[in-house]
Amino acid sequence: MTQPTTIQRAHRQQPRLLDLFCCAGGAAVGYARAGFAVDGCDVADRPNYPFPRHQGDALAFLAHLIATGEVRRYAFVHASPPCQHGCALTVGTNASQGWGRTHVDLVAPTRELLDATGLPYVVEQPDGRAEIRKDLTLCGEMFGLGVIRHRNFELGGWSIERPAHVPHRGRVRGYRHGQYFDGPYVAAYGNGGGKPTVPELQAAMGIDWTDVREELTEAIPPAYTEHIGRAALATLAPALGVAA
Repeated sequence: MTQPTTIQRAHRQQPRLLDLFCCAGGAAVGYARAGFAVDGCDVADRPNYPFPRHQGDALAFLAHLIATGEVRRYAFVHASPPCQHGCALTVGTNASQGWGRTHVDLVAPTRELLDATGLPYVVEQPDGRAEIRKDLTLCGEMFGLGVIRHRNFELGGWSIERPAHVPHRGRVRGYRHGQYFDGPYVAAYGNGGGKPTVPELQAAMGIDWTDVREELTEAIPPAYTEHIGRAALATLAPALGVAA
């Protein structure tokens, strides 16, 4: 097991952020580096998650927080509902080959509850057919990472400047249809077929607090949410009662 990542927190009042469907904390670490105090929630046991967390159904937990008024202790919510229903791999290669299974789409019920909180929020999904507004799209090349890993973000109750997409420097390393291709990026999904080792994946993603492959392949690079978190704090500073 690797040592937990070091998170530099800003010396100021920290608004609290709720991280739903938190997995092992890729998004959470980015927000913490930006200056948020983070609490997570995931239905699975996630012992590598580096912040306080609640184990249970994320939507049931959020509904409880709304009903009891406890949601008011939070200033911001991030949600990464399960993406298999609409992700590019499910609707593309897997569908064409007859692979996979039916997946539940939790984006709409997640958005409904997030709107009920009255708080600014982010909903994250991969490229594909997930029905979210693509208010922001981020790519690993924007942050000098060793993965491409496009992710789309819907922003509720606030906005952010959309950065220009940076051209990719080459291919993702690995096998495609029986042919091996080299390139500057590793494939942050699956196993076999020229996929990276766990240490390579950790380095490419900027994640050092978990060495569980499944958690690494499901994670958002923390650089993405550090970028979002800093923008949110700057945009929402007066409402959050913190210095910009």
